[in-house]
Amino acid sequence: MLIKLLRNIKSKYFSLKEKCYFSFRRKSNIMHQFSGENENFPLSKFELMLKTNSVYFFDSNEFEEIILYYIDNGKLSLANKALQLGLTQHPMSVALKLIKVELLILEEKLDAADVILNQLREFEPSNDEIYIQKASIYSKKGLHKKAIEVLKMALQYTDDDVDIYSMIGMEYLFLDDFDAARFNFAKCLDVEFDNYSSLYNVIYCYDMLDQHNEAIAYLLGHVDKDPYSEVAWHQLGRQYYLIENYEKALEAFDYAILVDEEFIGAHLEKAKTLEKLKFYQEAIKYYNTAMEIDTPTPFAYLRIGKCYEQLNEPKLALEFYNKTVNEDPIFDKGWLAITAIYIKKSEYQQALYYINKALSIDEDNNEYWIKLAEINLKLNLFDEAIKAYQKSIDLENDRVDIYIALADVLHFSENNEQAMKVLDKADKKYKDQTEIVYRLACLNYLAHDHKEALFLFEKALRLNFEYHHIIKNIFPSIFFEKEIILLIEKIKEE
Repeated sequence: MLIKLLRNIKSKYFSLKEKCYFSFRRKSNIMHQFSGENENFPLSKFELMLKTNSVYFFDSNEFEEIILYYIDNGKLSLANKALQLGLTQHPMSVALKLIKVELLILEEKLDAADVILNQLREFEPSNDEIYIQKASIYSKKGLHKKAIEVLKMALQYTDDDVDIYSMIGMEYLFLDDFDAARFNFAKCLDVEFDNYSSLYNVIYCYDMLDQHNEAIAYLLGHVDKDPYSEVAWHQLGRQYYLIENYEKALEAFDYAILVDEEFIGAHLEKAKTLEKLKFYQEAIKYYNTAMEIDTPTPFAYLRIGKCYEQLNEPKLALEFYNKTVNEDPIFDKGWLAITAIYIKKSEYQQALYYINKALSIDEDNNEYWIKLAEINLKLNLFDEAIKAYQKSIDLENDRVDIYIALADVLHFSENNEQAMKVLDKADKKYKDQTEIVYRLACLNYLAHDHKEALFLFEKALRLNFEYHHIIKNIFPSIFFEKEIILLIEKIKEE
């Protein structure tokens, strides 16, 4: 029954796709006419006029087309030339004055643009474009609430509610008011249910509100109205994935793929979901399919490598990790994955080479510095390990174990004074952590501050008595001291 329904959906979808294609063909032909090759067309005529220093007459609509063409192509100086001539020939044209406003806004001349808009509003108070441009100025000034007020006024006069609701939604996004933004983007979909940019924005708002179940309910309603919307099925799958309902996610991605067999995003998301379900061979198949549809991507190569690692095939994993970095040499996660393979093989010199590759791309990545420190420890390069751990802490790493690891390496390097400084800093940040208090006690004892050491030992033993068996392996000599033995016996008997 499910397959039959999907085949019906697919048939309707391709019928719609053909209509869209022919509509696009008509638009393409119009744009081709405006390519400048036809000398009877306004753009060619205008450019000929510039070359010959002649002055030709154009109607105001032709000027609009010429100016907007130049704006869209980033040729603002030519747009301004055309506008200047246009306003000379048609000084009362509201449309041209509005284009002048647009150009002034692009040039950040907001006050000058606002003056013109105020003048135009007196003549055409029901022109929605005046309010839209006014809102644009407010938005650029960071006055998003005022922009929303003006856009709501534009709704009274516009024939295109969708664009206005979308603009209002964007202004609410600037204000981080995701609920109001979602409400306005949803209004766009009430008018145009296949407005995919608005659909993405609605789901983005649900994501930002962490309302995944609500997003699922909304998307189920959407696919009920438009069952051959591959975008909606794809987004539905994403939401199920986020709440870890992987079986439902797979079902949604299957719908998206049946609607559009070349929907790369759906193939990739299905592969990721199959990974979560530990169907690694199936996941590899869908990653490969995605690359066959378009071009190979470092992300897909990386994920295939991860799948082969899970299948305990490190040679194949390494092969795909190498493909990852060959495809994109600055994709640092690829270098990290290669590093991990060599660590597992205990080939630390090779691992050191590749982790440095990752660091050369992203030197502010804490994970990479920690990995570098661990590799240096395996190679007995203690000074280098200390530098790497210190760099991680300098990057404001919030992991207590990094402070402890650094202190331990400093202790093994017979730099107890520096180790104490590191632990004192950690103790201020992480109050009464068992691992820190024990180490401070031991280091104080070694520094002959027995009073402080015994105080800290007692505190540590009361925090976690059993942990003293672990710390004994790091500071064995201290546990032969009579006063330490007596303190442990005393706390044990309490």
